[in-house]
Amino acid sequence: MTADDSFGRLDDDDYPAYTMGRAAEMLNTTQGFLRAIGEARLITPLRSAGGHRRYSRYQLRIAARARELVDGGTPIEAACRIVILEDQLEEAQRINAEHQRDTAPPGMPTSA
Repeated sequence: MTADDSFGRLDDDDYPAYTMGRAAEMLNTTQGFLRAIGEARLITPLRSAGGHRRYSRYQLRIAARARELVDGGTPIEAACRIVILEDQLEEAQRINAEHQRDTAPPGMPTSA
């Protein structure tokens, strides 16, 4: 991999660029919280060659949402389930909007 390839990945939301320590620092949480949401299968960090957890920006956004819920008093297992359901709903809405655009008669506005 060249330096140009590495810099190109900086814009990739799925690139596992952050160590556990850095991720916890960015989220203002503990490494234990990140482990707990991993155990609850909310996010599955990739592993470096040395076995260290690495997180993507997308995973950090999901973890941040879970943290908001937990900070508001929601138990961690419930918070993880809520975030999963929110993510599934968002994806279903995106697919539905695409379908409506693809099947709308020409010149008819869509509600997307």
